[in-house]
Amino acid sequence: MTLVGFAIALGLVLFALRGFPAPEVLIDRAGSAAVPREVSVIMRDYRFQPDPLTLIAGERVRFTVLNGGLEPHEFVLGDEGVQRAWAEADAAATPPLPLTTAPPAVVPLGTGGTRLLLGSGGQASVDFDVPDVGDVFLMCHLPGHVEKGMVGEVRLTVLDRPTSSGG
Repeated sequence: MTLVGFAIALGLVLFALRGFPAPEVLIDRAGSAAVPREVSVIMRDYRFQPDPLTLIAGERVRFTVLNGGLEPHEFVLGDEGVQRAWAEADAAATPPLPLTTAPPAVVPLGTGGTRLLLGSGGQASVDFDVPDVGDVFLMCHLPGHVEKGMVGEVRLTVLDRPTSSGG
């Protein structure tokens, strides 16, 4: 009986947490080529954290990505063309029959964006130059993962920089 009570309490806590908006992210400096801004991302089974992911237009970010889920996941960050290329590559690399080995997923050279494929517990780092304009999307295109909700929101912002007065 206590197990049922615990499950109900846990469900209520999780339900309540989903109703609150994500905290506002305060960024004091944009990353640069010399000093990228450090950002950690955790991939869980069918979601990314943080969500939303806040980036500054034009900055360089060093992502440290950890797969905290039980399934393999990928971190694909880029525009619509990047997302389409990796979705098609992952679909083409899906084994046609059970117990067959899939070819590796590859995209044409110059596709842009970035991709990390990590098994459960895996961790890797990658630098990414955030575009000055346009949209950036975060997805996992492994079969069925987008359909299960593994799409992260990316917010591009412009950092207010102090203006210098000539003198």
